[in-house]
Amino acid sequence: MATLDESPAAKKWLPLEANPDVMNQFLWGLGLSEKEVECYDVYGLDEELLAMVPNPVLAVLFLYPLTPQSEEERILQDSTKRETSNKVYFMRQTVGNACGTIGLLHAIGNITSEIKLVEDSFLDRFFKGTANMDPLERAAYLENDREMEDSHCVAATAGDTEASANVDTHFICFSCVDGELYELDGRKSGAISHGPSSPGTLLQDAAKVMQGFIQKNPDSINFNVIAISKKLE
Repeated sequence: MATLDESPAAKKWLPLEANPDVMNQFLWGLGLSEKEVECYDVYGLDEELLAMVPNPVLAVLFLYPLTPQSEEERILQDSTKRETSNKVYFMRQTVGNACGTIGLLHAIGNITSEIKLVEDSFLDRFFKGTANMDPLERAAYLENDREMEDSHCVAATAGDTEASANVDTHFICFSCVDGELYELDGRKSGAISHGPSSPGTLLQDAAKVMQGFIQKNPDSINFNVIAISKKLE
């Protein structure tokens, strides 16, 4: 969960636990209606287990271990020019261990047309305030926002395990925007397209990409998948 800025002066938060209950309370407290959206554990990436996840899935969060190989790939990806839809909401990460919160912001930021945020809530103000900013400006906006820092801190200490600032795992988000599957990672310079997708196949399409991550690190058990699904009335 390192950041763009590795200096000792870089701001660092406690990491969020990969826990749907913690994330639900966090999002609901920030202005996402409890009637709209809920986070769920994904217990595996085979078709039967994916079919257990409530539909429609709006976004997928993926926690994976940082390794020398993953760092090499990130640097290589950042050196490659990419065309991205201007409809993708993307922000950089400049706060240490903030990747869980940034993953959630990426998830919500790309579905604001499909959900209703509580008017004048934190999330409503955040997305309106950052709509016309570039990814680094959004990062600075978040870094200087005390309300979010306090909310993140509460959520980070609400999990089942004791929070530690020393971690070697990282959250990213997968979203479907304009018919494409995007990987949204605040440590990278921009969103990465993984090809065609649709709201109905988002989870299955993301699963294929996540399986690629897992196959590169078969000895690790530090993987976790959380789906963000819309609640149907």
